[in-house]
Amino acid sequence: MRKLIVGNWKMNGLGAALGEAQAVAAGLGEAPARVGLCPPATLVERMARGLAGSAVRVGGQDCRAEASGAYTGDVSAEMLADAGAVLVILGHSERRAGFGETDALVSAKVEAALRAGLEPIVCVGETLAEREAGRALSVVTGQVRGSLPAALAGRDFSVAYEPVWAIGTGLTPTTAQIEEVHAAVRAELRAVLGESGERAPILYGGSVKPSNAAEILSAAEVGGALVGGASLKAADFLGIIAGA
Repeated sequence: MRKLIVGNWKMNGLGAALGEAQAVAAGLGEAPARVGLCPPATLVERMARGLAGSAVRVGGQDCRAEASGAYTGDVSAEMLADAGAVLVILGHSERRAGFGETDALVSAKVEAALRAGLEPIVCVGETLAEREAGRALSVVTGQVRGSLPAALAGRDFSVAYEPVWAIGTGLTPTTAQIEEVHAAVRAELRAVLGESGERAPILYGGSVKPSNAAEILSAAEVGGALVGGASLKAADFLGIIAGA
């Protein structure tokens, strides 16, 4: 199965940054992986229009569980789909920590994404304190169990493992640590979703860059990458994609 490489621009990017997305599309050629970019909500429609017909799929970074309503400032899955998105990142550690998102809320957002026809990328990961306490596997598998609804069976989705302590810090787990967690995630996916859990890609995220991408992407059960800062520049992002 082709790997999935997705760039998460987070709260970065004005209209001028769309040139970087165009450069990614132009530089893909015969891409060895499926490629996605998730810009801020203000750029989703413009990016989707600009990349129409290319191999780059556009996504959102979050969505509300409800389809509409009095939720000032929020964006629904239906709104993202209407703007041209086909992917959506859900349960990112920055949402879990900064906005108090629980597994149950993430699960509800996943169901919303499916309702709108979006392919969800569900994030899980442990903090440094949890890892040092020997709880990394139990925390991550618990998040998988709690955040992935039964409605995912038979649908396209992925899980992104992001050790919280490695995001934006320059720190990267060893290959053995990555493989250990990805194996545990795969076992939990099988237990929760059966055949669908067997084929869903498990992405790795956390300070992925061109210099370490090939090694990470060749690790057992690593089905792609969720890339943060390195996806903001086309040259860096293309270097990561080349590692697939």
